[in-house]
Amino acid sequence: MPSFDIVSEINTVELRNAVENASRELSTRFDFRGVEASFEIQKEESVKLSAEADFQLKQMRDILRGNLTKRGVDVNSMDSQTPDQSGKMWSQNILFKQGIDTPTAKKIVKAIKDAKLKVQAAIQGEKVRVTGKKRDDLQSVIALIKQAELGQPFQYENFRD
Repeated sequence: MPSFDIVSEINTVELRNAVENASRELSTRFDFRGVEASFEIQKEESVKLSAEADFQLKQMRDILRGNLTKRGVDVNSMDSQTPDQSGKMWSQNILFKQGIDTPTAKKIVKAIKDAKLKVQAAIQGEKVRVTGKKRDDLQSVIALIKQAELGQPFQYENFRD
């Protein structure tokens, strides 16, 4: 019976490359000359931005977003935290969503059931497995999930016959 998994992952190598490219771009920009500003990868799914002013953080987010797009990382996976100020420096953490949390997985299953397609969807940890008798039904599920605005990018893997 054909099946596939719906997952939400980001390529950490491409994320690291995008952050390094953003750091290089920051060092060459005229409006950041003589300004203390930096990108720093904290964990696998987190980037810390530091700058002297709040508006510079917004510019840095735009730089990072552009470099993520160039490297093929979906910017919908970005989750910007609120900026904090300590002394004269502003900092902000940007988290990247990995995996499908339970509420989102339930929304996916509900959307599939509401579409009345002849498939079964089951939550398996941080992924959703979809099985059906026909490949066309599975492909229509993929189209359905791509159209649904769930605030997170999804990938489809392990497509088996």
